[in-house]
Amino acid sequence: MNTRPIPEETLHTVPYYLVSQLVELVERWHIPGDELLAGSGLTKKALEDPLGRFQHTKMCDLLQRARLLTGEPGLGYYHGLGKRASAYGTLGFAALSSSTVRQALELAVKFAPVYATALTLDLRVEGEITTLRLDENTDLGEARDIVLISMMLGLQTIYSALTGRPQDGSADLAIPEPPYQARFAHLVPKWRFGQPANRIVLDAATLDSPIVTADPTGLRVARSLCEHALDELGFDAGLVQRVRRLVASDEGGFRSLDEVASRVHVSERTLKRRLAAQGVSFSTLAERERREKAMVLLKSSRLSVADVAERLDYSTASTFVRAFRRWTGTTPAAYRRTRRPGATSNVAP
Repeated sequence: MNTRPIPEETLHTVPYYLVSQLVELVERWHIPGDELLAGSGLTKKALEDPLGRFQHTKMCDLLQRARLLTGEPGLGYYHGLGKRASAYGTLGFAALSSSTVRQALELAVKFAPVYATALTLDLRVEGEITTLRLDENTDLGEARDIVLISMMLGLQTIYSALTGRPQDGSADLAIPEPPYQARFAHLVPKWRFGQPANRIVLDAATLDSPIVTADPTGLRVARSLCEHALDELGFDAGLVQRVRRLVASDEGGFRSLDEVASRVHVSERTLKRRLAAQGVSFSTLAERERREKAMVLLKSSRLSVADVAERLDYSTASTFVRAFRRWTGTTPAAYRRTRRPGATSNVAP
C-alpha cells in the first residue's frame, strides 16, 4: 500500500465528473457550460478526462457561481435530486453491485476519498439505530449549504434508486435553516437544521434491505478498481475509520495518540503524518468522537451533566460545558431539552 503524503496542492480534490454534473445542471437554466467554467481554468473538453481532478476550493467557487448564474438560492436541492450512483464512477458501480444497503454503505465509507476528501463518511450502528455521519474536513465557504444539502439529499435519492423504496429516516444538518427552505420542506419533512452534526438516522433493520441491481461479479471488479484508485491517490484505506474507533476505549474513556499509534503499530509521528495526508488530525478525530459520545449520553435522563463529563474524561463539568458549547453553540442542558418530545428542532438558540 502506497503511503506517500498527498501534495498540498492536490489535497481535498474532486473528480472532473462532479464538475460535469454541475455543468449539466446549470444548462437546465439555459446557461452554457463554458459560461459557468469561465475563469476556472477548465473547459468542457477538459472535463472528458476520466482521471482529472479539481481542487475543492475551486469547486465550491463554481457551486456559488452556479447559484448566482441560475438565480436559484436552493440549488443544492436540485443538485441532490439529480444524484445517481452511476455518476460516481467505480464507487457508484460498487454501490450498485452490492447485495445489501449495509454493504453499499460500508464500501462508500471506505472508498469515499476516491470521490472527495473534504467530507468524510462514518457509519455507526447502536442498537436499533444506524447513523451515517458526514463530517466536514475543511471550510466549504459560501457554498456550504449547497454542498451539504446536495450530499444529504443525494444519499437519500441514491438509497431510493438502489432499493426501489423511499428512504424514511430523519436527517440532521449542521447549518442554520436557509431562508429558501419553505419551498423545499415537502421534499425533506424529517430534516432538522442547526444541529451539532450532519447525519442521517435510520432504523438498523434498513441495513439488510437488498439492492435491486446486486451483482457479485461486478462488485469484485468494482472493489478492486476502488482499491487501486485509493492506492494511486496515496491513501491508507480505512485508516481514519480505524483510528476513530480506537480513540474510544472499550473500557470507557478515550485513548491518547500514543496508545492509538501503538495499536496501529506505528510511531506517533508516522500516524500523525499518515492522517495529515488524508486531511485530518488526531485531535480532530478525537474531538469528533467526544462530541458524538456526548450527544448519545445526553439522551439518557439518568446521567447528570457531571456524569457525562466524567465519562468523556473531562476533569470538571464546566470544562465539558465549554467544549460542548464550542461544538454546538449551546449548553448540554439546552441540547438535552431539544431531545424531549415536542421540543423545537433547532439546537442553537
